[in-house]
Amino acid sequence: MTDHIPHNGAEPRHLGRADGHSIAYHVLAGKSPGVVFLGGLMSDMTGTKALALDDHCRAAGRAYLRFDYLGHGASSGDFTDGTIGRWTEDALAVLDGVTQGPQVLVGSSLGGWLMLRVALARPERVAGLVGIAAAPDFTETMAADLDEDERTRLARDGVIERPSEYSEQPYRIARALIEDGRDHLVMNRPIDIGCPVRLLQGMRDDAVPWQTAPRIAEHLSSADVVVTLVKDGDHRLSRPADLARLMRTVDAVCALAG
Repeated sequence: MTDHIPHNGAEPRHLGRADGHSIAYHVLAGKSPGVVFLGGLMSDMTGTKALALDDHCRAAGRAYLRFDYLGHGASSGDFTDGTIGRWTEDALAVLDGVTQGPQVLVGSSLGGWLMLRVALARPERVAGLVGIAAAPDFTETMAADLDEDERTRLARDGVIERPSEYSEQPYRIARALIEDGRDHLVMNRPIDIGCPVRLLQGMRDDAVPWQTAPRIAEHLSSADVVVTLVKDGDHRLSRPADLARLMRTVDAVCALAG
């Protein structure tokens, strides 16, 4: 989890939801297509990749949106109330309510699953996808990794905690997250997305197996899909060389989309 440090001195704006919650976001006006960043589980819009993209789009004069899902960062709500369905709705709400015209979605880990769900829901708005260690259907892996005691406690209590390598805070895994995830799986059928897709994947990723990216490519209907494997890359892909590769990739997809 990252600290909530205002970038370039700006405080986030908030988009109200019908249930009283609000989504915190930062938006830059600029040229089309715009870029939308979808972060990872327990991450937020002040992470390294989100801010690097902010600086990059700002310098290029390109429209850019970053935001926090329910229960993340500066948005309202509790993390354990979040589900794949709810976080997809959050992404659709900011796409519909804050952006205009075609958008290139950049999804990291959990965000890689959500970007696929959003592209399926708004094919007329999504002009390209860039995945960074995209993790579609990860809740199935999460459920399969639980031991017998954890399954018992999850069924009884509704929430269990597990340590995280990527945050000082433990993962609080909710039964609702796993159960809802089964309603939003994408890897059990062809993924009917036709826009350009680029998938960046580290081969030393200990959270998402590197073989996931080629599997996503196989499922996508788009003919314009490129998988880039970074042999020494980890899950974050946030080193200077990784960030430079990400910016080049986003620029290339924006050029295709434009």
